[in-house]
Amino acid sequence: MSGGVAPITLTNEEKPSLRRRQGFLSFNQLNALALIVVFSASGMVGVQDFAFVLISFFYMFFIAKVAFPTISSNPEPPVFADHKRLLTIYVSIGALIGLFLPVVYILHGVLEGDKEGIKAAAPHVFLLASQVFMEGVTFSGGFSLPIRVFVPVVYNSIRMYAILDWVKNEMMKENTVDHGSSRRLYAGRLLAMANMVFWGFNLFGFLLPFYLPRAFKKYYGCSHNNKDS
Repeated sequence: MSGGVAPITLTNEEKPSLRRRQGFLSFNQLNALALIVVFSASGMVGVQDFAFVLISFFYMFFIAKVAFPTISSNPEPPVFADHKRLLTIYVSIGALIGLFLPVVYILHGVLEGDKEGIKAAAPHVFLLASQVFMEGVTFSGGFSLPIRVFVPVVYNSIRMYAILDWVKNEMMKENTVDHGSSRRLYAGRLLAMANMVFWGFNLFGFLLPFYLPRAFKKYYGCSHNNKDS
């Protein structure tokens, strides 16, 4: 399961040549697309989230054409090829915290009538599912490394605002019937805080200081080598 975490896509970089030949949506992309459709049809997602996804989709193709084109027909080297096992564990944790548990939380909220909790958690899940889909597009479409960086960094940054709103909503809840049981109340707070911590670390502790500079270094390094040859 991709889960939309940047390292999840990194673990798949070892087979870029295979992904570039894929003409159909992957299983992970289909799952993400299903979530996007369900959340869109349910009306739990705001107009601003739809607008962001659409704008980022077209802008990705724009900068891929204008600023960061694919520099070679050969597969670009993976960014973290030596840490596959560690990244797999990290990615699994991110998928569990970011997608699986929030989806379960939302489904449980439907049963308990926690409309506020559902509405607060939905934007994060919608954006993360959109990120998973977009990351799949960058790999199956053979985009360059900077474009693969663009998707997780931009989406993770936007989702921090959605998660912050989620945390605020959970902390302001009172233990009433409309918000479900007290167990759900504390579970929602814990889940929202866990996402804040994990994705905050993912953005400021991994993507920006490590993934971003290394990806650009490899991209321009390959570009320089191609010019020399």
